[in-house]
Amino acid sequence: MQTHNLSTTCCIAGGGPAGMMLGILLARAGVDTIVLEKHEDFFRDFRGDTIHPSTLDLIDQLGLREKFDAIAQSAIHSLDIVINGNRLTPVDFSHLSGANKSIALMPQWDFLSLLAEEGAKYSTFRLMMATEAIDLMFDGGRVSGVRARTPVGLLSITAALTVAADGRASTLRHAAGLVPKDYGVAIDVLWFRLPKTKNNPPDTLAYLDAESMIITIPRTDYFQSGMLIRKGDFKGIQEAGLDEFRARIVRTAPFLAEVVSSLEHWDQIKLLTVQVNRLEQWGREGFLCIGDAAHAMSPAFGVGINYAVQDAVASANLLVGSLRAGSVTVAELQRVQKRRLKPVACMQPLQLMVHRFIGKPGGGAFLRSPMSWWQRAVAAVALPVARRVTGRIVGRGFRPERIEPQLDPRPSARMDR
Repeated sequence: MQTHNLSTTCCIAGGGPAGMMLGILLARAGVDTIVLEKHEDFFRDFRGDTIHPSTLDLIDQLGLREKFDAIAQSAIHSLDIVINGNRLTPVDFSHLSGANKSIALMPQWDFLSLLAEEGAKYSTFRLMMATEAIDLMFDGGRVSGVRARTPVGLLSITAALTVAADGRASTLRHAAGLVPKDYGVAIDVLWFRLPKTKNNPPDTLAYLDAESMIITIPRTDYFQSGMLIRKGDFKGIQEAGLDEFRARIVRTAPFLAEVVSSLEHWDQIKLLTVQVNRLEQWGREGFLCIGDAAHAMSPAFGVGINYAVQDAVASANLLVGSLRAGSVTVAELQRVQKRRLKPVACMQPLQLMVHRFIGKPGGGAFLRSPMSWWQRAVAAVALPVARRVTGRIVGRGFRPERIEPQLDPRPSARMDR
């Protein structure tokens, strides 16, 4: 099989939010960049679709808000949960500073298509679809590029910097000899769609009781739903049959009784294996991991996409000068890790704590139905304070990034149109 050769300044494996955002930011700053995406298109179901205020701020900075708002989407201004029949609002974004005070719910393929359209404006940006990074190339101990598989043959790409943004099962991370530390989560999630009901309740993130936890993320015309299960339980749930699965959903979220019949076969239900891990070393000479390749986040709070995007912005801010000059040092790559490791290391323990006490099958058992007088008293005092704190932590994270002036587009980077 014939091997083709290319050369670029930065080669990014993975056309998800992290890879696409980094590619655009570098390209608009004049850095020749190639992004590799192994699929033929962006259309993938059951992926994270929450775009938080921290990422919306970046959309505004990029001047893409008008195009972003033109895409079909819904918004959540606060997050309700129903625990044993008690409706609570633990997260509220209305107290955030700045223009963006809600979470946008948009299919990820639409978000990525928007970024791809923006990237296509720059002569220094190349997106290669149906091109899978399969291995690294080395020059001594330095990573010198990527080997990829394409529909027409093998491809070798030499690069001053190779970035792994290829997800939690990163092929390039493995090739670089980097192994994440796993923090262990005892749950997985079964994802499925359910139609909206005739009389929809207020927007509700999840329903919990002493048996199950059912996720009900409201989309424009359906619920992106999920059931938290114990790790390894999926086979037993399947053996119990779809009737029991549907009944289990309704026992925890009764309002879904009129729509659960839409689940007619197991192909409609996808298993998401939940992981929480992170690398202790994010890179090596000529190579950097970002997003899920550097740190797999739990679905708790839905922050995975947003932390990946923040990684991309920090990487572009810190490395663009050296990439313009044609090389990046290990010390500069370590600066990216140092900046992004702290917010990740602050969020992951919170996610683990949520799964340990609440975000698990039977996590709603701690509240009575209805709440006792002392539980109502505690909620009345604690929740107003908690809403402000959680709104900030969930909405913007521990270290939101901004696009720095050195990433302003150069006139020479734009294609004549």
